Amino acid sequence: MATFIDTHAHLDFPDFAPDLDAVVDRALAAGIDRIVTIGTDLKASQAAIAIAERHPQVFAAVGWHPGHVMDAPDDVTPEIRKLATHPKVVAIGECGLDFFRMPSAGGGTADDDARLKAKQETIFRQQLELAAELGLNLIIHTRDSFPETMNLFRPWANRVRAVFHCFVGTPAEMEQVIALNSLVSFTGIATFKNGGNIRTTLSATPMGSFMLETDCPFLAPVPHRGKRCEPAYVRELAIAVSEHLGISLDELGQVTSQTARAFFTRNGVPIL
Repeated sequence: MATFIDTHAHLDFPDFAPDLDAVVDRALAAGIDRIVTIGTDLKASQAAIAIAERHPQVFAAVGWHPGHVMDAPDDVTPEIRKLATHPKVVAIGECGLDFFRMPSAGGGTADDDARLKAKQETIFRQQLELAAELGLNLIIHTRDSFPETMNLFRPWANRVRAVFHCFVGTPAEMEQVIALNSLVSFTGIATFKNGGNIRTTLSATPMGSFMLETDCPFLAPVPHRGKRCEPAYVRELAIAVSEHLGISLDELGQVTSQTARAFFTRNGVPIL
């Protein structure tokens, strides 16, 4: 059976509290032999590590999501650094910029928007610096902010590789990422009826330059769309991707797993 890696899950979310062990077991039965569960703030990062400690097949990333930065201290580096020394931590993140929901859209002011953007940039920079310091790579979240994200990341690209997760950008944007020796990652959106633009970018992305992920509990692929997503559903995503690209499921599994293992390293040494 072709095997795969779910490179981006959120197993700490309450959606999985009732049946987490069964969720991991179903993933293994579906040929998902590694799962990376992602931190979004300090508490979530601690939870990700705890889950990784309980499940040999699960690894963790630690970081602070841009959507939560107004709850972050002025400097997230000390606490994230402590967590990142854990042997099952494989990356920093997810971090980045997200300009989708600005305060002004909900009654805030332009100054509120500016403060949020400034805090996101500060926390993103801190995690870029930390990734470079620790020899870990970065999981980047970008929404309605691709140019700004690239402007901040580009000066670090010779020291830190990144994966732009849940990638929904154009082929030209994908090429900008790949030119920096970084990766993109595709979710169940690639299976959606309205996901034609994602499939266009997928077709243009070189093999070895993308990974697969669920971003669970969100974005369940067809035929599970609208339900809780879980790591086992990487298989449905992979089937759709292999059919779209005209390659075998085995080849897709081998290449994407090799790409993931080469990416999730500490000072160049694979961890998965």
